[in-house]
Amino acid sequence: MYLQGNQACVLGALKAGCRFYAGYPITPSSEIMEEMAKTLPKYPCPAEGGACPDSVGNGVFVQMEDEIGSLAAVIGAVWAGAKAMTATSGPGLALMLENIGYAVMTETPCVIVNVQRAGPSTGQATKPASGDVMSVRWGAPGDYEIIAFSPWSVQEMYEFTIKAFNLAETYRVPVFLLADEAVGHLKETVELKEDIPVIPRAGKSETPPFSNAANNLPSPMPMFGQGRKLSVTGSTHDEWGYRRTQAPEAHAVLINRFCDKIRKNAEKIVEWETYESEDAEILVVAYGFTARSALRAVRLAREKGIKAGLLRLKTLWPFPEKIFQEMTPSVKKIIVPEMNQGQLIREIQSALGGLIRCEVIPYHKTNGQVITPDEILALLTTKSTKNTKDYE
Repeated sequence: MYLQGNQACVLGALKAGCRFYAGYPITPSSEIMEEMAKTLPKYPCPAEGGACPDSVGNGVFVQMEDEIGSLAAVIGAVWAGAKAMTATSGPGLALMLENIGYAVMTETPCVIVNVQRAGPSTGQATKPASGDVMSVRWGAPGDYEIIAFSPWSVQEMYEFTIKAFNLAETYRVPVFLLADEAVGHLKETVELKEDIPVIPRAGKSETPPFSNAANNLPSPMPMFGQGRKLSVTGSTHDEWGYRRTQAPEAHAVLINRFCDKIRKNAEKIVEWETYESEDAEILVVAYGFTARSALRAVRLAREKGIKAGLLRLKTLWPFPEKIFQEMTPSVKKIIVPEMNQGQLIREIQSALGGLIRCEVIPYHKTNGQVITPDEILALLTTKSTKNTKDYE
């Protein structure tokens, strides 16, 4: 099918079993909401092993009064038994932060699509950026871990949305699809693969609802109406959900579990891919739409005899530290182009540590335009980095 990125996201969500959407229109993610409004009520909830109880009927779309209410409704729908999602952009994400923390604390599996635009505040509502990389990771208070994908194509908008729902169910955590406007509004041919596995809601279990079942995985998530005595609170609680706000041990156990279920399974979660990297002396590290420009630049550089390569990060959180620690010693220079003032480069520098001696060169562009192949090629072909500067 020939689809826009935001449209492909909707089809991925439906394929994954999403049957509840609550949102508020905001550019450049509005097409997701519009498509859900038209399509979701036509999709019946599966009768067995699926996304919501039989009594719900067809999928449900709700336009809320703002993004605060949108994520609150999504959380409620999940505890009622549905797979649920919302979509937004930077200003809406800012309003969601408190409820993102609540979803973390209550271990509510949900999907949040953030189609990024140039900020801060209202910024350039129709222009691309990658300025929310740290917001999704650290925006809510406290200590926790989340999962975030960075798609570079319409195909990945479809596939990563399905993966986001699967990982949300597996780890009972909010999962982000961290796209940018350029990918959200990009149109390409998409293969709607039917063989992508979909993980159903685990359903009723006799284990405590807020504990580790095995292998640092959370207990299966029950839902209201299944006969369990559920207590769901954003306060510190024990494995049965009862408030333990004055118990240091209970809080320590809770926070360690929130972090460990992602950290100790990071190698199963993180995804990346490399191009022309086997003998690369200059490595471009990129993500999202910028990685498309980076790949073109690397191939043009190779034609000029420059040993350039690309490391494309598909998963931003948890950050794939291991790939940098195992980097080939031939790499002498790393270039990190970002549509922000340098957010992920700090993680890259930290991951490299003292294991590799090479220059790490940032390239920032925050004028509401994508980074082009020519801009990255210019960085690859210069012999000196003294004149390297931000886009002006």
